[in-house]
Amino acid sequence: MVAELGISASYLNLMERNQRPVTAQLLIRLAEAFNVDPRSFAREEEARLQSELDEMFADPLFRAAPVARDELREFADIAPSIAEAVQLLYTAYRDLKEGGAGAGSAQDDERSEAASNNNPVDRVRDLIQSATNHFPELEARAEALAEDIAKTGSDLLLALVAGLKEMHGIRVQILPVDVMPSSLRRFDHHRRRLMLSELVDVHGRTFQTAYQLALIEWREVIDAIATRLEPELSPAKALLRVSLANYAAASLMMPYQKFLDAAEALNYDIDVLGARFQASFEQVAHRLTTLNRTNARGVPFFLIRIDNAGNVSKRFAAGNFPFSHFGRTCPLWSLHETFSSPGTFMTELVELPDGAKWFSIARTVRRAASAYGDAEGQFAIGLGCELKYASRLIYARKFDLKNAPSTQIGVNCRLCERENCAQRAAPPITRKLRIDESIRGVSPFSFDV
Repeated sequence: MVAELGISASYLNLMERNQRPVTAQLLIRLAEAFNVDPRSFAREEEARLQSELDEMFADPLFRAAPVARDELREFADIAPSIAEAVQLLYTAYRDLKEGGAGAGSAQDDERSEAASNNNPVDRVRDLIQSATNHFPELEARAEALAEDIAKTGSDLLLALVAGLKEMHGIRVQILPVDVMPSSLRRFDHHRRRLMLSELVDVHGRTFQTAYQLALIEWREVIDAIATRLEPELSPAKALLRVSLANYAAASLMMPYQKFLDAAEALNYDIDVLGARFQASFEQVAHRLTTLNRTNARGVPFFLIRIDNAGNVSKRFAAGNFPFSHFGRTCPLWSLHETFSSPGTFMTELVELPDGAKWFSIARTVRRAASAYGDAEGQFAIGLGCELKYASRLIYARKFDLKNAPSTQIGVNCRLCERENCAQRAAPPITRKLRIDESIRGVSPFSFDV
């Protein structure tokens, strides 16, 4: 290796121990000698881990022994695997605390082991994020099958329905809502039937049919990826398999290279992409966060989905947006305003407390049709990217990206240290609360800065 790079063994050793920088010249040599994508050295994963450590060490548990952010940054840089282990330990601590388990119990070991898997949803989110939300094995199979279907000239949904029937003896049936009052999709293993509710629109029918086909035809690949990320049998592993099948379905509907080429040509116009690939707004937005193929990357988007109470039900990122693992999102973000104007695009520049600026797109979506009198499933989708990528988006054309004002938001109230925020719901846990009965400020909470 030192011969290929033209450096000494001692210098290489120092680089491996993070005591010497990897220069631009060395990056070029690495790329040429070992066919390495220089972008694989990007610090996105480190930035994600850094933001999660910031949130974790902001817990009052550490108030007696505060850790400086510079030290956390160095920790994430030099020993990322240990930092991940500390994060798992902290998650187990929170689960035990919220579950009311006492310390010193004879069952502490077992409880700690169980606590780390108490929330399979969060576990799967973290596993997918650790894989940069991109799975090349599934992409390759989806592209190959999509290309074969395209050669026949058939509509994708019709081709998938025919494929299930011919190759696996599975019939797809659309059933009335009174037959499926509480289900949108159900697979009957014994009768070999895939039953879809009439409330599912054509985009959803294509997706659910593709999901079923992927789950059958690519089961071995899905199982291998799930086992690689989560070796032990657990609810998280089962949920991960479902997530991977969903990923495969989206890849089949929107084949990687065709979708990326179209996205770049259309400046990431989500509605036009949806029309071209017969996909819903949410399906397209989700697919945009997966464009992380080496040497063929799209804009690194993040995606977040909330309900009108602010609960986060989905979050993915191709970049390093600092999602909060605990609590809700900042109420100053226009993401929350979309519920007052359903279906309307809301775009803005947002700035986080660390000075990082992001371009944000937000709009409401509905999951499926509903019968009269039933509660409607309405959500808001937030899609965004770092400001440096915004010029590639059709939604940013009306903005003066260099001079436009930005909305100052926080990750959430407990981690935001901005003063005089009228929307603040809680004081920051990183600052000491200050009580003065003679003053009432804009914010209901005052704290030491």
